[in-house]
Amino acid sequence: MFAPLQSKVGQWIIEKHHIDISTIDSILLYSHQKPGLKIKSSAALSIASKLSFPFNLMAIFFIVPSVIRDWVYDYIAKHRYRWFGKKTACMVPSEATKNRFFK
Repeated sequence: MFAPLQSKVGQWIIEKHHIDISTIDSILLYSHQKPGLKIKSSAALSIASKLSFPFNLMAIFFIVPSVIRDWVYDYIAKHRYRWFGKKTACMVPSEATKNRFFK
């Protein structure tokens, strides 16, 4: 499920892990099954590992040290709009996906 940082769930995670949101500009992944918080490349690879083939193969990059993975993650994040373009509006979830978001 997805939760905006401004939601009750997002605020709970921020408080629980003492996150300074002014310094975080990355994806955060929280799991009840594996307590803890993952950010940047660790979060992205953990998510990719749960996707179907061929995206789940990206989990092999866990063998690369996180310092290097996070550098690559930051490089891609810095250039993503130039490479992939930028939307002029945020995505509005469809009725089918709306239930995957916390409020």
